[in-house]
Amino acid sequence: MRLFSLLAFIFDIDGTLVDSNELHVDSWDRAFRRFGKNFSREQLRAQIGKGSDQYLPAFLTPEEIKRFGKKLDEYRSELFREEYLPKVRPFPKVRELFQCIRDDNKRSVLASSGKKADTEYYIDLLNIGDLIDGFVSGDDAEKSKPAPDIFASSLKKLGDVSPADAVTIGDTRFDIEGAKKADLRTIAFLCGGTAESVLCRAGAIAIYRDPADFLAHYRELVAGTPAAVKT
Repeated sequence: MRLFSLLAFIFDIDGTLVDSNELHVDSWDRAFRRFGKNFSREQLRAQIGKGSDQYLPAFLTPEEIKRFGKKLDEYRSELFREEYLPKVRPFPKVRELFQCIRDDNKRSVLASSGKKADTEYYIDLLNIGDLIDGFVSGDDAEKSKPAPDIFASSLKKLGDVSPADAVTIGDTRFDIEGAKKADLRTIAFLCGGTAESVLCRAGAIAIYRDPADFLAHYRELVAGTPAAVKT
C-alpha cells in the first residue's frame, strides 16, 4: 500500500537545502550583544527555524521588543546579508533532487521564514528557479513558523493540491509544528543540526540525513517502501 498520494513537496530552505543555521546563530549572537543582551549559543540555536517575529519574543520582553526590537532585527538582517550570506553553501545534490521531483511530474514550492531577498538569493545559489513552482517567505505571511501561515500560503501557490496530497520537508521542530497546524505531514532532515529524537517527538513521518540521502531513497519513499520511513 502506498504511504503517500503525493502531488507536491513544500521545502524549507535554511538548514534543509543550504548549510546556514550556524551562520544564523552567529548573526543573532552579534546582534543581541550589540544591544546589550547575552545568550548562550545553545539558547540561540534552539530557536533557529523561527522568523524574527517569533524569534525575538523568545529572548526579549515585550517592553524590550517595543523599545529596540525593530532596530535589532534590522541590524541582524543587514549583518547576515552582508557578512554571512556569502558564506552559505548548498547541501549536496539539491538541484538533482528538484530535477528528480520535476521528472516525476510532481510540484514543489519553497517555504521559508526568512526574508524575501534572502530567499531569492538562495534560489539563485541553488540554481533551481526553473524547477520550482514558486516560493513563500516570511515577508509574505502575518506570522512565521511555527505558525501555519507560511505553509497555508504555500498550498495556495500549488493551486488545487490538498494537504493530503503534499508533504513538507524541513529540519527543525518548528517546521513540523507549523506544518501540522496546516494539516501537512513533514519529512525531516538532520543536516540542520536538530537531533533525530527531537524531530521524532515533534512528529516527523520520515527522517533523512540531507537532500542527497533523500534523493537516494526517493523512489522507495514514493512507492511506500516501509524501510524508507522512520516513525
